[in-house]
Amino acid sequence: MENHAAIYTLIWEFQVRAGKESEFERVYGPQGDWARFFAQSHEYLGTELHRDAITKSRYVTIDRWNSREAYETFRSQHAAAYQELDARCEALTERETPLGAFYSIGQPPRH
Repeated sequence: MENHAAIYTLIWEFQVRAGKESEFERVYGPQGDWARFFAQSHEYLGTELHRDAITKSRYVTIDRWNSREAYETFRSQHAAAYQELDARCEALTERETPLGAFYSIGQPPRH
């Protein structure tokens, strides 16, 4: 059962091309190009970027939204710009894999 009050979280895994780590971190980090793009929506709650402790070229991003509907509406309304930014970023990675979309459990109320 979908909890509409829960935060909607998307998690992606990336294998970054050798020598592209710094640029990847700049683009995908919490103040990066993707975060600024998503921040056009007041429903976007932020991004975390994590680097694997052993495999230095492996990263995960965690993007949080107020709801699944908010994310899907944003994607739909900004589809062309999303595709353009995604295409510009392709040279940074060897592979990107969606790990899933999740709802939070027991989150405090949002204001």
